[in-house]
Amino acid sequence: MNVPEQTAVEISIGLLAWNEEESIAVTLRSLFQQSLFAELGKRGARCEIIVVANGCSDQTAKIAAATLHRLMESTPVREVASVRVADVPQRGKANAWNLFVHEFSSPSARCLFVMDADIVFSTTATLWNMFEALFRNPEAVAVVDQPQKDVSLKPRKSLMDYVSLATSSMTQSDSAQLTGQLYGIRAEHARRIYLPRDVMVEDGFIKAMVCTNGLTTTLNTGRIIRAPEAGHVFEAYATPTAVIRNQKRQIIGQTMLHALLDKEMKAVMARDRRAVATLLRERDQLDPTWLRRLVNSHVRQTRHFWQLFPGVLTFRWKRWAKLGAAKKARFLPAALMGFGVSLLSCWLAWRFLKRGFDKYWPDTRSPGLNTLQTVPISADSLAINNIVSTS
Repeated sequence: MNVPEQTAVEISIGLLAWNEEESIAVTLRSLFQQSLFAELGKRGARCEIIVVANGCSDQTAKIAAATLHRLMESTPVREVASVRVADVPQRGKANAWNLFVHEFSSPSARCLFVMDADIVFSTTATLWNMFEALFRNPEAVAVVDQPQKDVSLKPRKSLMDYVSLATSSMTQSDSAQLTGQLYGIRAEHARRIYLPRDVMVEDGFIKAMVCTNGLTTTLNTGRIIRAPEAGHVFEAYATPTAVIRNQKRQIIGQTMLHALLDKEMKAVMARDRRAVATLLRERDQLDPTWLRRLVNSHVRQTRHFWQLFPGVLTFRWKRWAKLGAAKKARFLPAALMGFGVSLLSCWLAWRFLKRGFDKYWPDTRSPGLNTLQTVPISADSLAINNIVSTS
């Protein structure tokens, strides 16, 4: 029996897609297999799925619309969900996020799931487990799952695969990790956040807003929790060049966040008590290039490439230092190689920024994701890799 259309939307799922024609159909098919929809049906609740195709120069929006049409005709999801594709001309994940959160998502939604269009779910219960975990914990504002690189599923791994997986294990040892690939957030908190139009590494910005309640409190990592038995798989960067390009973009983004949050907004909020979202939205409206000039000013004051932001070359060693003695020995080669990548990427980012800040758009296509639709992935595989436990 169909749930009446007048039933309020409980959950809004936003897929933010940029040139993902090779993976969007796979991701949507994986999404429609989630038990979340059956659970909502049992409770007489509804949800919505919104694909925000932003500035795509390929067939992402067209393929998404066709795939959604087929899935809605052939699966029970149609009983509890509405779907649509928003084809936005302006490229940029920050803009797509703002549109989804503040304009496209239903005002009645209690929870917003934000996800990339190039992942597949590790278990059919991922989204429901995330939703339950979020609302079982009153302190939690956001919920994440366990990201898993596709190379962890390879029966025979290369040396680069092992290094990549070891690096991920060290990253996941940190608390309050929020990856932009997939997370859930309480809607009322998400709508207090505004992403500046030029911000990069938007998940780092959202993490800062969540853990400090909009820069009004000290850091509280307990506001982000990880759900049990929940995970997704993504295509890892397969070549040294791709890894370095990604790290370069990460360092550019972290440099921006340091200039924006640690230096600028803390000083601004000391004299202007309005909400940070209000201040940022006002700046974007008055001067669309203000953030670029802020970053350029910060970089001009930076004498050496290792001073772009605090800890730029030490964060890997801090993660490594948290490991036990046996893991330290096992992960030392990965830590050394990771440090070398960070060193080179930091210099490349500094050189790029010295020429004047501009957006950096490395290719993020995931053509290999198609092979994962035939790979059985169980809850037992939710460790970040198959060579070592992350506990």
